[in-house]
Amino acid sequence: MIKRENLKQDIKNGEYNEVFEKLYCIKDPYDMNFYVNRYINLIESFEKTFGYPEEVSLFSAPGRTEIGGNHTDHQRGCVVAGSVNLDVIAVSALNNSDEIRVKSEGYPVDIININELEPNNEEYNSSKSLIKGVVAKIKKLGYEIKGFDCYTVSNVLKGSGLSSSAAFEMLIGNIINGMFCNNEINAVEIAKIGQFAENVYFGKPCGLMDQMASSVGGIVFIDFNDLENPIIKKINFDFSSSDYALCIIDSGADHANLTDEYAAIPSEMKKIANYFEKDVLRDVDKKDFIAAIPDLRKIAGDRAVLRALHFFDENLRAQKEAQALDISNFKDFLSL
Repeated sequence: MIKRENLKQDIKNGEYNEVFEKLYCIKDPYDMNFYVNRYINLIESFEKTFGYPEEVSLFSAPGRTEIGGNHTDHQRGCVVAGSVNLDVIAVSALNNSDEIRVKSEGYPVDIININELEPNNEEYNSSKSLIKGVVAKIKKLGYEIKGFDCYTVSNVLKGSGLSSSAAFEMLIGNIINGMFCNNEINAVEIAKIGQFAENVYFGKPCGLMDQMASSVGGIVFIDFNDLENPIIKKINFDFSSSDYALCIIDSGADHANLTDEYAAIPSEMKKIANYFEKDVLRDVDKKDFIAAIPDLRKIAGDRAVLRALHFFDENLRAQKEAQALDISNFKDFLSL
């Protein structure tokens, strides 16, 4: 933790410019001013909300984008994903109580008692449920967690498709990891903790891609065949070197309230896998699936069959995309 007043002054004096440059890919000095002011405003908002503690800590967790591997992770498939330079940032401080109080800018304060952490389906789809789930999982690992105050600001817009929920989970996980666990929990475990919170406490049966991409950072290839030990490979490819950039476009749509529709995807894929007495499609042979399509259409319906077909094709495509990027063959990547 850092002296609060020293932290503000250090940010103003440019002591954190190198960190900001790395986090946000800053090339224009004008952009640096934006981030300096963003963090100063964050600390001042914390002060207005929670007071003036002597010591505080700063945290950041990025949103993520899917590059390849669409709805493959929950079937233990392969993905290519990347963190983006939009993030949730936070300042936090101990509050000498049994309560965790999290104020996200624009939203009411979420208050969690660290001794009352049972799941509550009335809290589904809420930020409070995510905080509670992360705290509960880390506490079960044997770490002592104390009360703290936290103020967050995010430009990973809710419902934007950049996984604001995973970014928030990774933020809370890293706050607790940094404040109470001596940063002993690695990025992969933090991601699993976030997935647990979203599955059990938030009520969304997501895979692990969103959390892993946010937690690990950069562009990564991930093979989820062994969920306990996923294969993670960093891809050191610079899109700008090919004169391409990933642009986030505001379509005016919002998928924040589409949990039920999302849940139908893994459910239908599982129904196909169960026909072959398997839990996930990764364990099903594509040739067997193709041969069984007439029966599967009758049992599970056309949409489930199409979604399963999508998995088989997309899982292979993600592997080929990662290979192309790994050898800087951008032409093949675009073709894929």
